[in-house]
Amino acid sequence: MANHKSAEKRNRQNQVARLRNKSTRTAMKNSVRKLDEALEAGVEADTAEALRGAISRIAKTASKGVIHKKTASRKISRLTKRVNALVAA
Repeated sequence: MANHKSAEKRNRQNQVARLRNKSTRTAMKNSVRKLDEALEAGVEADTAEALRGAISRIAKTASKGVIHKKTASRKISRLTKRVNALVAA
């Protein structure tokens, strides 16, 4: 438990930030799941749309500082690679 006024405030701020980050991270994961479902279905149009949504959400999550910029880049690259493999096949 915090003993100083500033530490108590910091705890409150951290709780708010944690909830905000959790929400953003969950939205990112959901968009990736949506892409996974589209990949399993194998419909190219749905997959392309889901990829655009996932890339947008991942980039937004990184811009907010919830995930690292390079982590976002790696995720986007891997997802794009999977979609391109489906299109090529």
